[in-house]
Amino acid sequence: MIDKTLIPVGGLKKEPFSGSHNGMRYFFQCDDSKETFFVYIYPEPWSFEKTPDEEKEKASFPLTEEGMDAAINWLHEQFNAQKERWFAASKEMMHTVLAKE
Repeated sequence: MIDKTLIPVGGLKKEPFSGSHNGMRYFFQCDDSKETFFVYIYPEPWSFEKTPDEEKEKASFPLTEEGMDAAINWLHEQFNAQKERWFAASKEMMHTVLAKE
């Protein structure tokens, strides 16, 4: 799904990180204290900013290597627990995009 080495802990202090996996989008963002970061998950196809808040879920973690490990585990758990949601979002993605044109 996601490789922890692609998201250096120190890098989150400077820039958010986003990606997707089979219909589940994710967004990592450091808080103002630079000691904690949030991970949001939401369905394809829209960006974090364009997705309604009610479709997002989030968890917070300490900005440490252990926190990053916990965040990656949380992503895997959420993907597996909501596979139908993510696969449906992935399947509908092209229909949604084509309908907007």
